[in-house]
Amino acid sequence: MADDDLEPTRLAQERDLYRQLLALGEKDELEPFVAEALGLIAKVSRARRGYIELFDEREGPRAEGFWQVHGCSAEEAGSFRAGISQGVIANTIATRTTVRSVSAIDDARFRDRSSVRLNQIQAVLCAPILAGSYSGVLYLQDREVAGPFTEEDRLRAESFARQVAPFAERLLLRRRLSKAGDPTQPHRQKLHAEDVIGCGEAMARVLRDVVLAAPIDVGVLMTGPTGTGKTMIARLLHKNSSRCDGPFVELNCAALPENLLESELFGAMPGAHSAATRRIEGKVAAAERGTLFLDEVGELGLGVQAKLLQLLQDKEYYPLGGTKLVRANIRLIAATNVDLKAAVTRRVFREDLYYRLNILTVRMPALSERTEDIAELVHYTCVRVCEQYGFARLTASPAAINAAQTAVWPGNVRQLQHTVETAVIRARGEGSQQLEPRHLFPDAPVADNERPSYQEATRQFQTQLVRRLLEETEWNISEAARRLDLTRPYLHKLISSFGLVRS
Repeated sequence: MADDDLEPTRLAQERDLYRQLLALGEKDELEPFVAEALGLIAKVSRARRGYIELFDEREGPRAEGFWQVHGCSAEEAGSFRAGISQGVIANTIATRTTVRSVSAIDDARFRDRSSVRLNQIQAVLCAPILAGSYSGVLYLQDREVAGPFTEEDRLRAESFARQVAPFAERLLLRRRLSKAGDPTQPHRQKLHAEDVIGCGEAMARVLRDVVLAAPIDVGVLMTGPTGTGKTMIARLLHKNSSRCDGPFVELNCAALPENLLESELFGAMPGAHSAATRRIEGKVAAAERGTLFLDEVGELGLGVQAKLLQLLQDKEYYPLGGTKLVRANIRLIAATNVDLKAAVTRRVFREDLYYRLNILTVRMPALSERTEDIAELVHYTCVRVCEQYGFARLTASPAAINAAQTAVWPGNVRQLQHTVETAVIRARGEGSQQLEPRHLFPDAPVADNERPSYQEATRQFQTQLVRRLLEETEWNISEAARRLDLTRPYLHKLISSFGLVRS
């Protein structure tokens, strides 16, 4: 059949390929769709056989990853995989570029390889799949018609690799967790914790403490840096407690001046202060039969601390300007990002109140302690923001994930989520289908009289340092990683994050 007669069929196959790739973002079970897409790219490129392999570089290319073969039976798949030219694959991964050879058996780069000689490998096309430490290749071998793979075939293969890359991490992470076990799962089974993102050891410790504290009707002190999600975990404690049908009331103790905080917390009688023209119900009364969450409790003045201590000890309090005790039936959860022990030493926080609050403690880890959760947090925030603003679904590219994972987040999860939200809006504004590093960290020009932010200055320094070492080592990743005192997978993340390309 002439090429002209085949063209409509190939166009239909190419259309089906891109539809299949677009559908990947909406699927939970990725393996069957990757296999089908591999079959389509092989047919469109008129390759007799195709192979895709995804692996975690930290464990080596022959670790338990994901691989799929097209063009041979299940019985032949193992022998075909064993006969694939590892030289071609190694070259592709090392150079991070597509390798195309008219005939591997005649190619000076590969002809001395035993697999090439043994299997008489001819036309080869191999494109890298780059997703940080999760990498892989798309490998096409031998054509149904005479001649090499074309430039169009190369472009299609690279497009395929770009589309598959964002899902490689998801696919391999799920496989690793199913094999090793998600440490948060035993605790999640005892909680209603659908909105809690994270599957690492740090979040497992948090959920373990929540399982212990939630059913016990005593106070809880939450500690940890600002922006780590203490309010979310306080709500989780309430949701899984015996008070879950009651109200959850929160008050930021740093948001009000001290002269208004007592009224806001305990309420006020008419005339107690200039704004009290009528009786004011406080947060304690609003939280009756429920949970009162006091954020930044270390900011309370000593006078309010004394009344809070009375509330915790006697379950009673006086409204501001009141002379009659009011009974309270609440559970108190307090949160702080400061060292209350040090505050006690400085005599700015009551020691007896500290011990009353510190019966059970839940410590929230900084984002730097749970970097394994950053990819999931980015994906989750992308979905939430798109739903909130009515945007079409948008995914984060591997480079964007790497940029988030290698950045410094002094504001922790809150800063990351705000940055992703802004980035999604910015990406939609320019019509992009993917979140890229430039959306997270736009390279805005800095005026002579302005200083770059800490985040921008850090990335600029890292980019210059990594680029210089790569050029000095002629892009020898292992040598550059050794000189930088980094692991190879982390250096790959930096390269992708900074958009560095070998000249």
